[in-house]
Amino acid sequence: MSLSTDAYEGPTQGATVGGRPDEGLGRCRMKAIVVTDQAAGTAGMRLVERTEPQPAINDVVVQVHASGFTWDELTWPSTWTDRLGRDRTPVIPGQELAGVVTALGYGTTGLSVGQRVFGLSDSYRGGTLAEYVAVEARNLAPLPGDVDFTVGASLPISGLTAWQGLFDHGRLQAGQSVLVHGAAGAVGSMVTQLAREAGGYIIGSGRAADRQKALDFGAQEFVDLDNDALEDVGGVDLVFDVIGGDIQKRSAGLIRAGGTLVSIVGPTETRPADGLAVDFVVESDHAQLSEIVQRVRDGRLRTNIGNVSTLDDAVAAFNSTARRPGKTVIRVRP
Repeated sequence: MSLSTDAYEGPTQGATVGGRPDEGLGRCRMKAIVVTDQAAGTAGMRLVERTEPQPAINDVVVQVHASGFTWDELTWPSTWTDRLGRDRTPVIPGQELAGVVTALGYGTTGLSVGQRVFGLSDSYRGGTLAEYVAVEARNLAPLPGDVDFTVGASLPISGLTAWQGLFDHGRLQAGQSVLVHGAAGAVGSMVTQLAREAGGYIIGSGRAADRQKALDFGAQEFVDLDNDALEDVGGVDLVFDVIGGDIQKRSAGLIRAGGTLVSIVGPTETRPADGLAVDFVVESDHAQLSEIVQRVRDGRLRTNIGNVSTLDDAVAAFNSTARRPGKTVIRVRP
């Protein structure tokens, strides 16, 4: 893919890190994906050359080996503006990363240069679809040496969303029944596995073509949303919704007394008659990231990676018309 060159922002003073001047501190140039037009979506993505970032207080700079991408990220207000509502384009999108720490900001503790890490950048900063990114150290966790960078980059949003939705907001207990919409997707497959491990009875939903994949990830029943009657599921204790709309409204009527409807697609329009409705935005959590990656290491949790592409081919991959279930991961370094 052709590489555009943004106006050079000028050299910045840095230190020697990792064997070359100013490693990750701004003097060197890097490749990155940028977006400038929200209406254009992924079609407006460009591969350009940018100055490497500098670490702020409590930041680290990470040499990105792999980055996950969430398809609706370009619709989030935080992608386009800062916390005061000011435009911050051109933006380097991407929140999930796995890589190696190359520089520490002033006051940063808990991580060291050369350490393998993975995690989630702040949604108002993004930046992981690039060769280097500056991230708050608290948003990262160590990535064990036996976990591949591609696997590490696929975990943060899907894994944390599943964990927080089930346990922090859904208060899942062993023996409860869980209806997981989109059970074959990147988030739904994580929800299914974690809920099954916790002792839940899992009913997955999705398209007919997703049935076997949902069952392979641990669902004990499957509802074809195009052909089966959702109401035939009967009462459940927890609904984990990634779809919204009519499916969410109908799901609210299935929740037993004291149960919970958990949504990651915005505020619920219909609440359970005698239960809770919770919508939430995922947050980075060091301890939860460590719990998730340990489950990957010991085989209790499998990733759901749909497409892996290089950074050079990322724009084409994001604009493909082919349906690729699972997580899209960009392998930034070989």
